[in-house]
Amino acid sequence: MQKEEKPLILVTNDDGITAPGIRHLIKIMNTIGEVVVVAPDRPQSGMGHAITISDNLYCDPVTIDKYSQIKEFSCSGTPADCVKIGAQEILRRKPDLCVSGINHGSNSSINVIYSGTMSAAVEAGVEGIPAIGFSLLDYSMEANFDHTTKFVKRITESVIKNGLPKGVVLNVNFPKVSDEKLKGVKVCRQANARWQEQFDKRQSPQGRDYYWLSGEFVNQDEGHDTDVEALEDNYVSIVPVKFDLTAHEFMNDLKSWSIHD
Repeated sequence: MQKEEKPLILVTNDDGITAPGIRHLIKIMNTIGEVVVVAPDRPQSGMGHAITISDNLYCDPVTIDKYSQIKEFSCSGTPADCVKIGAQEILRRKPDLCVSGINHGSNSSINVIYSGTMSAAVEAGVEGIPAIGFSLLDYSMEANFDHTTKFVKRITESVIKNGLPKGVVLNVNFPKVSDEKLKGVKVCRQANARWQEQFDKRQSPQGRDYYWLSGEFVNQDEGHDTDVEALEDNYVSIVPVKFDLTAHEFMNDLKSWSIHD
């Protein structure tokens, strides 16, 4: 009898190939399937869905863990670039799954728009690959990912078993709590929230103005079924994300405008 082939899993992130979050994710995925890593050679947080079109794109084999047999490639491009080149040039066949993360920091609510982690997952979805973005609400490079292991594995295996609808990827966020305080998983909607930005204006020694971006996260959502509330209550939040940005509910109203004559 022919041995069943393991699922082929493409792993990427936006914090860079050496970040603790992706190293933890690689170990989990290695217990599930055949893993190939294609990740940025440096931090790419906040890149959104940017792609490289005006510069050379390099993707070189690297050895991060000398005791590991996993194939890893360090890419000069963005997270979306990593998925594109990984799926089209590096892998021997179309991957059964793409996982991105584990991100150092939240990608709940509006953060999904800015996130390189989630943009990598979305890019995989665009290419017809089931995909999950994983994030932890801890921005520290010393973050502890131990409490994510059980649920990352469970969610990943469920996606491999059940698949995802066309045009949908999963956005999974973990609260910053110990394993004992983690209550479970909630399927949620994206909270209606935004960043209220502030710019700290300064001046260089040469007299040129420059700015540091800062801001405050403002949750405008009073609902009880959102990812932000789930995380505040120490649940893992799962939001199914669609990348078709069409406002279908507005199409008929728009057709009635006097702009078609």
